[in-house]
Amino acid sequence: MTALAETCPTPFAHGAARRAAEAAALDDRLGAALTGAIAGDAVAFTELWRALQPLVLRYLRVVCGDAAEDVASETWLQASRDLSRFSGDTTAFRVWLFRIARNRGIDENRRAWRRREEPHETVHDVGEAAGAVARDAALDAGDRSGTEWALRMIRTLPAEQAEAVMLRVVAGLDVAGTAQVLRKRPGAVRVATMRGLRRLAEHPEVQAHRDTDPREGS
Repeated sequence: MTALAETCPTPFAHGAARRAAEAAALDDRLGAALTGAIAGDAVAFTELWRALQPLVLRYLRVVCGDAAEDVASETWLQASRDLSRFSGDTTAFRVWLFRIARNRGIDENRRAWRRREEPHETVHDVGEAAGAVARDAALDAGDRSGTEWALRMIRTLPAEQAEAVMLRVVAGLDVAGTAQVLRKRPGAVRVATMRGLRRLAEHPEVQAHRDTDPREGS
């Protein structure tokens, strides 16, 4: 059991070790694809997209809500333009990619706030500046045991905690990588992650989910 799971026994913390292992396996598998993509191989770049797009999209749903798909497209467009200047392994690439996603998400939130201030403008609610809000009614009606339910719970956290939990527990980045994406000290990342997980553990819906999920007793 990981330190996260021992400190905060929630469905989120228990998944941390599995996510980290999956991320490590993904890094090993995508080494050749990254080399090819840097050299300009479109097929290799598509392989990177297929492997990492789901994680990028989940992260952006927390950062910028309903705008996530558009922002993910912007993220990959910038990545394709800048990839020739990237240097590093697949772990470094994931950190680099999520940093782009975060910057594009922040830009989108700023645009959304400006649109809200314009008269006679109808704007979809994409949440607070960092996206720490509840999902819309369609998401509320989703499967409680699925990914959408987990994202909705994470989005109830303060922004700093939500991003730390997403990057550490869902995206599988380590503390150092998460610190690079968020431009924070590793200690601050650890604190934000722990506080976020503790807050989730105290959420009534998470407690109910844990009490009714037989896997939580194993």
